[in-house]
Amino acid sequence: MATDPIQAAADAISARLKGAFPKIVLVLGSGLGPYADTLQDAVAIPYGDIPGFPISTVAGHSGRLVIGKARGLPVACMQGRMHLYEGHEAASLALPVRAFKRLGVETLLLTNAAGSLDRGMGPGSIMIVEDHINLTTRNPLIGPNDERIGPRFFDMSEAYDPALRADLKAAADAAGVPVRSGVYVQVLGPNFETPAEIRAFRILGGDAVGMSTVPETLVARHCGLKVAALSLITNLGAGLAGHALSHEETIEEAGKAAKSVSRLLDAFFAAQAS
Repeated sequence: MATDPIQAAADAISARLKGAFPKIVLVLGSGLGPYADTLQDAVAIPYGDIPGFPISTVAGHSGRLVIGKARGLPVACMQGRMHLYEGHEAASLALPVRAFKRLGVETLLLTNAAGSLDRGMGPGSIMIVEDHINLTTRNPLIGPNDERIGPRFFDMSEAYDPALRADLKAAADAAGVPVRSGVYVQVLGPNFETPAEIRAFRILGGDAVGMSTVPETLVARHCGLKVAALSLITNLGAGLAGHALSHEETIEEAGKAAKSVSRLLDAFFAAQAS
């Protein structure tokens, strides 16, 4: 009998824990990984120790699952994520989210580093994602559908849960962290966009652009998880920035603004725990 890869991953995670797995998973994007190091009573599991977990190859993504408590709330953190541009097949990105679902997770909170399409939302800004546009032409759900996981066709009208978005805004206000709301555009990468592409994304209704987040959202919504997402703006898009873009700038600017993101997350988790 063939081994269920989702169950194999879930079992490998459970074997490293003394208690139940948390109900919420936080995915930490570029430059935000250090937040996982603030968890109390933490257990860290390298992705390489979890069957089927793709390994991250990008600087700023440690590649560990860290389980602990944030402001008293049990939380699991993906300290780094996988990207399509690394060569992973889109379908392979589904396994981690589905393993979390099997472990009893109810909420997926995503973070990413993104470029701004609006000069008024510069580096250091934080955007609550209210919707997305997928320009990668990839979808992790392509292929045979397992109805036990989710339906073949499913609604994406409220991909990013309105109640969770309101909770994030309330947490930001409580922490004194300014936030915006907007539409996230995902492109395939790994190159940064051209000025013409940035202009086109603005016409389409985008507010920020990046190379992640949408695959996790699609998989999570397919299997019934609630999703919320935060974009940390690390640069203005090409043609708006006035200088050449680089991953080093992404990491540097994310690091500068990480304290604001941490305050917002702490306030969010404290409210969820109460």
